[in-house]
Amino acid sequence: MNTLRLIAWMEGVSFLLFGISMPLKYGFNIPEPNYVIGMAHGILFILYNLMILRNAKLKKWNMKKITILCFLSLVPFGTFYGDYKYLKS
Repeated sequence: MNTLRLIAWMEGVSFLLFGISMPLKYGFNIPEPNYVIGMAHGILFILYNLMILRNAKLKKWNMKKITILCFLSLVPFGTFYGDYKYLKS
């Protein structure tokens, strides 16, 4: 479970880093940080959702919890809330 929480935090931070890289790309015409952050975020997003499915199978989570945790990966600050509300125990 600790691995899932770590991935959740890393995914959340990578999502928030878009708040820095997007203005650099569109405001200052510096697209390079977006490539790195985008790739990292994409990998962490997929890994986070796969880890949810893995833990759901191992811990026999219900469909509601799985759906909520997957949905929270789409929302800024969502993985932080999911960690606090569902994964911390």
